[in-house]
Amino acid sequence: MKIICIGRNYAEHAKEMNAAVPSEPVFFLKPDTAIIKDGQPFYYPDFSKEIHHEVELVLKINKPGKNIAIEFAHKYYDEIGVGIDFTARDVQAKCKEKGLPWEKAKAFDGSAPIGNFINKKNLQNNKEIEFHLAINNTIVQKGNTKDLLFSFDEVIAYVSKFITLKTGDLIYTGTPEGVGAIKIGDKLEAFIENKKMFDCEIK
Repeated sequence: MKIICIGRNYAEHAKEMNAAVPSEPVFFLKPDTAIIKDGQPFYYPDFSKEIHHEVELVLKINKPGKNIAIEFAHKYYDEIGVGIDFTARDVQAKCKEKGLPWEKAKAFDGSAPIGNFINKKNLQNNKEIEFHLAINNTIVQKGNTKDLLFSFDEVIAYVSKFITLKTGDLIYTGTPEGVGAIKIGDKLEAFIENKKMFDCEIK
């Protein structure tokens, strides 16, 4: 199982990061050791003082595929979940300054907490899925898939040109604006269309 993360897939998030809006999907990988499931806590690592939350909808791939045509991409996932792409922003900034890869800022242990999944058939409109993240009962990020720069199907088709997708692979589809720092003691809760799908305590 691999974790594929799409970067800068919401224009407003790209702007808040002072980054260019991409003309094609940008993606990177996380190892399976990044996963936290079943409401397990996230332990703040000692190598960073600025961990940021990035809430994202997550696709679970249901069958193998390579060079998937965009018109068939919808057949490669049935379930949608919600997760967090934790980012060590201070570590990332140092990597950017030196033109180095970002893995240690993005792919560290526990950096991809994930919640429950829902069958896409149970969603009213797959083109306009609302989701949000609350920290200590205050909403800090809100997103809607109508604002995606690259749709789920476009992302699947694009990534599969380079990497064979396998059953159980996860695709984190990008975060909306509003990313920010977490601190020890915070309680994170994520929702899809007001249905709670995820919670995680920061320790």
